[in-house]
Amino acid sequence: MELVSDKIARLDIFISENASVSRSRAETLIKRGMVSVNDVVRAKAGYELKPGDRVAYTLPAPEPTDILPQDIPLKIVYEDECLAVVYKPSGMVVHPAPGNPDGTMVNALLSALNSLSLVGGVERPGIVHRIDRDTSGLLLVAKNDAAHRSLSEQIAAHSVERIYKAIVCGHFRESEGQVDAPIGRHPTDRKKMAIVQSGRPALTNWRVLEELKGASLIECRLTTGRTHQIRVHMASLNHPVLGDPVYGFKKPPYAVEGGQLLHAGVIGFVHPVTGERMRFEAEPEPRFAFWLQKLRQ
Repeated sequence: MELVSDKIARLDIFISENASVSRSRAETLIKRGMVSVNDVVRAKAGYELKPGDRVAYTLPAPEPTDILPQDIPLKIVYEDECLAVVYKPSGMVVHPAPGNPDGTMVNALLSALNSLSLVGGVERPGIVHRIDRDTSGLLLVAKNDAAHRSLSEQIAAHSVERIYKAIVCGHFRESEGQVDAPIGRHPTDRKKMAIVQSGRPALTNWRVLEELKGASLIECRLTTGRTHQIRVHMASLNHPVLGDPVYGFKKPPYAVEGGQLLHAGVIGFVHPVTGERMRFEAEPEPRFAFWLQKLRQ
């Protein structure tokens, strides 16, 4: 597949973002000579692309996945021959990883759907994008490789509509705003993300929907989709998501159990085959609704 760079970027980062693979897998492809720039094979992950450079890459044939299907209750909001939109409950991990070998969304998908793409690797079949474990909401799943690449290209072009609802600490002076701050690994705590100048661009648009007792219900529209983006950006405004055990206050105003009150409520995209604009919306879980009603009183 061939793409054209529209900015200065590291080769491995460009491949990772546009081919929907992890950065480590992008590095492996480059080292194996499976990536070329302007028809010249480049073997260094840190090669600097310039605007207009033509980048071609080849993904190897996928290996069979050894992740086992599990009959886990799964709410399928929409499904056709090439994609599905599913509802991920809070507390569920999207794909197997150290410490979470099973019981994940991928295990459920392997049982519920008749096929899944393998563009993202055998450890993440069908997964086009992710949602944090304790965040609920809509997840877009690809059932074949062509659909996966199309949806990944839309995400890279920032044309996928993603709207979240969150209950955050405190009240805002303004009714809406924007956080434009790069996100990368925390310099000292590798399990956390942080706003760092060497991070990847991250843009969050937010607006207040309702003022609550010592908190606010807000809507966040994502232009980018970095790891923990909303949680990091809202914490940077001193309005962390209520219940966030990582980025929240050490002494939060309310003892919320079960993780952050964050919900991916809307996802919109162009169908890879029909070209139709599709949009799906889902209400938050009862736990979110409980706290919303409690803080209204």
